[in-house]
Amino acid sequence: MNPVISARNVWKLFGTDPKGYLRSLDPKRSYDEIRADGYIAGVRDVSIDVAEGGILVIMGLSGSGKSTLVRCFCRLHDITGGVVEVDGRDIMSLRESELIELRRSKMGMVFQSFGLLPHRTVLGNVAFPLEMRGQDRHTRRGRALEMVRLVGLEGREDYFPRELSGGQRQRVGIARSLAIEPDIWFLDEPFSALDPLIRREMQDEFLRLQKMLGKTIVFITHDFDEALRLADRIAIMKDGAIEQCDTPDAVVMNPATEYVRRFTEDIGKARVVRARGLARPVEGTPPEGPPVDGGATIQELARQLVNETRELIPVSDPSGKVVGALRRGEALDLLLGSG
Repeated sequence: MNPVISARNVWKLFGTDPKGYLRSLDPKRSYDEIRADGYIAGVRDVSIDVAEGGILVIMGLSGSGKSTLVRCFCRLHDITGGVVEVDGRDIMSLRESELIELRRSKMGMVFQSFGLLPHRTVLGNVAFPLEMRGQDRHTRRGRALEMVRLVGLEGREDYFPRELSGGQRQRVGIARSLAIEPDIWFLDEPFSALDPLIRREMQDEFLRLQKMLGKTIVFITHDFDEALRLADRIAIMKDGAIEQCDTPDAVVMNPATEYVRRFTEDIGKARVVRARGLARPVEGTPPEGPPVDGGATIQELARQLVNETRELIPVSDPSGKVVGALRRGEALDLLLGSG
């Protein structure tokens, strides 16, 4: 399957003559060396694909390049070098009118600042992008009402943003971005301004919506717990470059660099690693007895693992098919510590 977004050797440099500088740049030159030359490498030689229907979470410290990379994906920033393709089209080759149409028809965006129009009601805010698209009043009202119900704000259609809580305003932002039925959804730290309880609630809402709608999502966060809850894959950035992009299990269990190891060292592995992540291929007849769910974390299986007598435990996929076997001792080491 072809990726929805494909980035190849993408650079975004800020400075007086970024394209000229890039032409003579040694790719091995470090971020600090580039900075000493008078340029900032917002994105540094990034190659990554975003699969259809998947959730890619991009992480990193402030200034690591997360937001800059996402803005390159939708050409809010023109890249300095490399190629970004959306559905196989090089977005740098698009005319302005084609780029606007691509954003209007395929892309939804939600940012940390809710960006609601204070003089418009909830319904008016959600319908706004449809109005900009030229849809008639009846059609856009019907679509906006549908989105308001979808995000759980039925009954508050006539409220103004000042009359809503932070979590409710964020739901309006999500509803507005979904109103145009985007195939690709970009979310830049959308929940970071919310208090922990509302943030958890919004993550649950996000997962519910994704299960229903199956969007292709690029989600930026600096919160590892949030990334672990949401991601199919996590990309960790540092100084404009991607240090590692892999499943949450692999990032935590097999960090590719020292930076990723330090970034993840305080994460409780048992609450991240799923049974399928520890499962080994079965040679011959699978182990006897009922399998465990491959999608369950080791922490979720804790009681069962402690009480289990089998050393080899079959692991199943969502259809119930056995796809491997889990060593109980290895799982307990992860759960309780190898000491």
